[in-house]
Amino acid sequence: MERRKALLKRQHPVLVRTTRKPAVENDPHPADRHVGRQIATVRVQSDVSQGQLARAIGISFQQLQKYENARNRVSASMLYEIATVLRVPVSRFFEGLPGNDESRDRARPLPVDERLEFIASAEGRHLIQGLMNLPPRVRGRVVSLIAALGEELALPDRRGDGKAAGEAAPADNRMS
Repeated sequence: MERRKALLKRQHPVLVRTTRKPAVENDPHPADRHVGRQIATVRVQSDVSQGQLARAIGISFQQLQKYENARNRVSASMLYEIATVLRVPVSRFFEGLPGNDESRDRARPLPVDERLEFIASAEGRHLIQGLMNLPPRVRGRVVSLIAALGEELALPDRRGDGKAAGEAAPADNRMS
């Protein structure tokens, strides 16, 4: 009995978490999300497709998508392979990560371009995959069509009411 009381009284060191715990156990850790976004950013800046990078490191493009979206964690060896193929130091993927002492001293957080966020989103990947399935000539025409639509929607309406083309005009409430 005395031995049991002694065991219960022992003090165990208390470990303190340095980062917030994900809201749901299945949510990716913020560091995994950051590294995944950085992989996508460097890949896009290097003009390398998901398929090209995946083939170069010996995985499927779906697995690479999971790394970029932090659904799967990237191992140290895989991160090394990705950095080698993209010709950047492994530390590049940790730049701007809160708590990274080295980056705090010499690097500012990288701006997140909304285009990169779109490309990394499910909708963006779906659009890109659909475009990649088209023959090159048709793909070029679709890209031209999208660019023309964007330009048209950005122009002021010809009626002179200041609204961009494509914006719905307010309903006319006058009684005739």
